[in-house]
Amino acid sequence: MAGDAYSEITYELDGHIATITLRRPERLNAFTQEMARELVDAFDRADTDDEVRVVVITGGGRAFCAGADLSSGGSTFDLDTRPDEEPAPETIDGVPRDVGGVVSLRVAAMLKPVIAAINGPAVGVGVTMTLPMDIRLAAESARFGFVFARRGLVPEAASSWFLPRVVGIAQAMEWVATGRVFGAEEARAGGLVSRVYPDADLLPAAYALAAEIAENASPVAVAVSRRLLWGMLGAAGPWEAHRLDSKAIYELGGSADVAEGVTAFLEKRPARFPSRVSTDVPDGIPRWPGRDHPAR
Repeated sequence: MAGDAYSEITYELDGHIATITLRRPERLNAFTQEMARELVDAFDRADTDDEVRVVVITGGGRAFCAGADLSSGGSTFDLDTRPDEEPAPETIDGVPRDVGGVVSLRVAAMLKPVIAAINGPAVGVGVTMTLPMDIRLAAESARFGFVFARRGLVPEAASSWFLPRVVGIAQAMEWVATGRVFGAEEARAGGLVSRVYPDADLLPAAYALAAEIAENASPVAVAVSRRLLWGMLGAAGPWEAHRLDSKAIYELGGSADVAEGVTAFLEKRPARFPSRVSTDVPDGIPRWPGRDHPAR
């Protein structure tokens, strides 16, 4: 899917920062099957482009994403009523895969760090899809809600794994069991977002953080670190981390990026890292989250 063919998102590259913007402002960027397909394609595009070092995702208009598009009414989540013209979904254990989970697992498999700039309401899949993103920043006007129980559903997008690891089990259960909508300051206090900014300052802050990463860090080191940190959330103990840390340090220790990073520090100049994520990420570091898309 070519970037200029997107109908529900936009994709822009400025220097080493890619921006993905959800673009259904008239529906508060409500999530659809088409948006899911376009998001997966955009994350594929960013991950395979060595010019991209950081991805920022935000919403167009006054919302980030108000959740699933409910225009089909009560049958919205009845997958047995899927129109015949829609392509048959992938399945898992004999049932259709949750499309929110398809997106979130694609994000989880990223080699580039992802910053969510949450500029307004982020409800349902609008918040769960951000959980595997590395950093979440919020505008003061942002509102959040894990509203699934109030709709007779359970949280999707693999959030039963991600949410307790991001905010802790007690906070996760409070938000999920009540299904209530809450503000940006509660999200920050609960660990869901790192920082809250006045609305006009949100995107500049997100881009400043993205630039700090893009301009100062080895893209290969960031990619490997991302796999290690997320992957170790499920490790049985620190020895597994020690095993993989040792392997990564051994494999990267003789690399051109390490030589450049140390030399630049000693010469008191900015580093110019030559290695490329597409070719120089060590094979010995397991992919995460494991069963990712066959194309990756």
